[in-house]
Amino acid sequence: MITISTKFERPDPDLVKRLSAFSSATIHEAQGRLGALDSVIKPVDHRMKLCGPAFTVVCAPRDNLMLQTAIHYARPGDVVVVSGGAYAEAGSFGDVLANACRSKGLGGLITDTGVRDTQELRALGFPVFSRSVCIKGTVKETVGPLCEPVTVGGQLIRPGDVVNADADGVVVVRREDLTEAIAASQRRTDTEAGFIAAYRSGRTVAEICNLAPLLAAKGVVIDE
Repeated sequence: MITISTKFERPDPDLVKRLSAFSSATIHEAQGRLGALDSVIKPVDHRMKLCGPAFTVVCAPRDNLMLQTAIHYARPGDVVVVSGGAYAEAGSFGDVLANACRSKGLGGLITDTGVRDTQELRALGFPVFSRSVCIKGTVKETVGPLCEPVTVGGQLIRPGDVVNADADGVVVVRREDLTEAIAASQRRTDTEAGFIAAYRSGRTVAEICNLAPLLAAKGVVIDE
């Protein structure tokens, strides 16, 4: 007999909602340029965005038995995060499972393998981020763990850590770092708003970015 636990601590929903206000790039920069998944993992539609606690699952390459199991046991708002061996040549998720996820109120799916039925996924609007798009089918043979730490896109993701994803990519924030990540992201947002206002008022890149001393220190002379 194999016992698989689906129990883990989920973060405060209010903190997840507050983090969702920021872009993946802002969060990545704000937390010290940490947490970015490999850039190959992208949404099937650039308008897709998600933010929620990770419900992690390990699948064998070209096998979606445990992915289907994860969808069944995940709770509303959870983002199913699939470690599938970074195998691009399989379409392990499509419109049928996306409808199952939407019906349960899940927050999205992130996988390091492939998906298919992308036109239907775009029409449905369920957020899907994948390594590839592939029409090749999968089997249902191999048992694997649920709700244990996984490595996806080069990042360790634990159940209950928060994943935030948009058109630019995917970033993970450790559950215990949520409050500081939100504060740091707000500070960065405020700083960048100040830069934009300064540019719109007529100030130059050289002024704002203090280019002259930086270039001089590198021995650069600009001949205008």
